Amino acid sequence: MNEILRDKIKVKVSLLPSSSGVYSMLDANGNIIYIGKAKNLKKRVSSYFLTNVKHEKVRQMVSVIHDFDYVVTASELDALTLESNLVHEHMPFYNILLKDGKAFPFLKINTKEDFPRVVLTRKIKKDGALYFGPFFGKVRIADLMQIIAHTFSLRDCALNIKEGGKPKRVCLNYHIGKCLAPCGGNVPKEDYKRAVNNVINFLKGDTTLAKNILTEKMMNCARLERFEKALEFKESLKLIDNLNNLIITDLGKLKDIDIFGFSTNGINSAISLLCVRGGKMIGVSNFDMTESSDDNEEIIESFITQYYITNVIIPEIVICGITDDALHTWLKEKKGKSVELLNPKRGVNARLLEMAIENAKVHLEKNLEKDKLHKLRTVGAMGKLQELLNLEHPPLRIEGYDISNLGGTNTVASMVVFENGQPQKKHYRKFKIDTDGQNDFESMRQVLGRRINNLNNEDISFKKKPNLILIDGGKGQLSFAYSVLKKANVNIPVISLAEREEEIFLPNISKPIVLDKNNYALKLLQNVRDESHRFAVSFQRNVRTKSTLTSDLSKIKLIGEEKIKELFKHFKSLNNIKKASKQELMQVKGVGEKLAENIYNYFNEPNDSKF
Repeated sequence: MNEILRDKIKVKVSLLPSSSGVYSMLDANGNIIYIGKAKNLKKRVSSYFLTNVKHEKVRQMVSVIHDFDYVVTASELDALTLESNLVHEHMPFYNILLKDGKAFPFLKINTKEDFPRVVLTRKIKKDGALYFGPFFGKVRIADLMQIIAHTFSLRDCALNIKEGGKPKRVCLNYHIGKCLAPCGGNVPKEDYKRAVNNVINFLKGDTTLAKNILTEKMMNCARLERFEKALEFKESLKLIDNLNNLIITDLGKLKDIDIFGFSTNGINSAISLLCVRGGKMIGVSNFDMTESSDDNEEIIESFITQYYITNVIIPEIVICGITDDALHTWLKEKKGKSVELLNPKRGVNARLLEMAIENAKVHLEKNLEKDKLHKLRTVGAMGKLQELLNLEHPPLRIEGYDISNLGGTNTVASMVVFENGQPQKKHYRKFKIDTDGQNDFESMRQVLGRRINNLNNEDISFKKKPNLILIDGGKGQLSFAYSVLKKANVNIPVISLAEREEEIFLPNISKPIVLDKNNYALKLLQNVRDESHRFAVSFQRNVRTKSTLTSDLSKIKLIGEEKIKELFKHFKSLNNIKKASKQELMQVKGVGEKLAENIYNYFNEPNDSKF
């Protein structure tokens, strides 16, 4: 950070209020790179720009800060709520990033139905249904489903079954004792409801009834010499014993608890999450931290809010090693009822916290080498590129472009995006190009022109300005791309990567940069280049296929573009259209008897009889 910029930020910091709020750190392109909350905005924000900052990740972040924004809040709770929502929305590079992809399985029972079933889901909705979980680690959800099927015989079909409805033919599950068959009217609603309640009690941790039922079924099968079935029940009993072995002693009563253990070595951090449900340890999961903060309590607090934004089931007890009134209130409001937030010093809860912290330490030590390699490929590679290309800022966002056509027809272009050294496929964009014949220079002019014109677009990808543009090609393609950017008066660094010799070309420099093939900076550029090529070729192939199919169908009398769209929407492929009967063709919107006959005859009569 240069002196002019430092003085500018220093003045802005001096004007900050001493109240609670949320602040956003911005890079040179105005992108949000970190979001934090503070009890005292002035004190917290000023701490980032002190000369004695020791945390490595904080130093890295401060080096690319060019500005900051802030919002004053009425309370620390409001600041915590706003921070968690903004982090989840923007997913800044230097924050904890808990993406929706980290979705554990849950079991769902919709008790509003006349005859509920147990459903596996990874998405929790506020729909009034009961959710149990999350299940991970030593508890396999398939085992639970097997026990439920063998013991309580609830239906597993998706039929909409109502009390008093017309009976249906029962399936095999009824005949082998795995379903009570409410579809066939074989069980009263009250009896089925009792079975559902037994399942609910089982999922809450009470395994006594399930064990008794399975034992009786196993003994009956043994007496009848149905040994194969008896072995199935015996296997389910073993699974229940395994569940019971996970019981945490001394809890006193059945409890649901989440325990968050934190460990850091000053550079890397990890959090280990232990889930106790119904008094049993049902899962342990570890998370690597990307948080850039020197405040451990802030890291833990931020992690917990991000975790529960995507996992809305908050247990009755949360143990995390900190006591924070704002976090406690946030948890209660999120759950809609009372939650205990504990920082225990003795007893079973303290032992659970120690166990979680120890898990986090072990995970941190085990993953140091893996994390080191990942950093070399991402953050390290970006740092090397900044140095190699003499960039003012690290290339946190790289956009790669490629052109694809076949003999000058169906020309398309691709834009792929790598952020923080990794592909962001939601930000990929594709373009159809209007050119006469094969003209890669004109194609590049069109795609870059359209990209530049959309810099202020509200599109999630277009509105972000790249730190680096990579063109697939040599000096010719680069020179043309550079001239387009220069003519538009847009200051974005642009380079090209030639595939044959893997040479890196910079504008107005004749001699290319050649790196060792194992250099991580080169590997990152290769990943961007190869991905842009793959995406362009894939799109071009789809356009060409669609064009060919449309051309074939367009030869048929009475058919137009809209009807061709409806045919593909209905049949999914040309092959299915060819195989369709006249009656099946007439089921398509807008296709009458005459057009159906024309289509059928076109694909089923000899070539010389086609229209």
